[in-house]
Amino acid sequence: MHFFFFRYSTSRSDAQLREPKAAGDVAEFCKPEAFAANGRPIVPCGLIAWSLFNDTYSFARRNRLPRDGDHGPPPLTVSKRGISWPSERGHLFGKNVFPRNFQNGSLVGGGQLDPRKPLSEQEDLMVWMRTAALPRFRKLYGRMEADLVAGELITVTVRNSYNSYSYAGGEKAVVLSTAGWLGGRNGFLGRAYVVVGMACFLLALLLTLLCLVFPMKEEHLLLR
Repeated sequence: MHFFFFRYSTSRSDAQLREPKAAGDVAEFCKPEAFAANGRPIVPCGLIAWSLFNDTYSFARRNRLPRDGDHGPPPLTVSKRGISWPSERGHLFGKNVFPRNFQNGSLVGGGQLDPRKPLSEQEDLMVWMRTAALPRFRKLYGRMEADLVAGELITVTVRNSYNSYSYAGGEKAVVLSTAGWLGGRNGFLGRAYVVVGMACFLLALLLTLLCLVFPMKEEHLLLR
């Protein structure tokens, strides 16, 4: 399992993502998604881009009355702009690099890319290619700028396209969260920082006590 995860996490070419001249710089790890059937390189190559998440979601306020002439609850607009990191848009993904031969093989993986847009504007791809360190992870799908109040009912319409059921224990979930300048609300990271900080503090206190109780003698200094 660790070997397959390593092959997946390294299945990309960073040079190809940045420079249009490096379109043919297909890394060895990009196989089997390195070249199309016509022998031309795939941009972006590799298994990470090939498995691009392609579920779609739409949201609507369920307990708000529709306007005159509308049918159903009013929709909530989901913005895809700004969901990636500025460093990704400015440095990792080139402004003059466009998708080529992507998902044109006999075995189609996940989502499609707009061949008219450069990779620096395809933020879904940027978010997906930022690989996670743990098997359970979250990916930012979009942002809703509208204010939601406590107790409000939201209708979620899902187009289920991404196959996660063929994996052992594979599952998906939709999470609505408030995101600030530090990201979404994730208690695990904060608790981990507190535990590690307390462990470092106790270790430093223990070493200080050992130095006070058992100070270094003159013969120890001579050994140094």
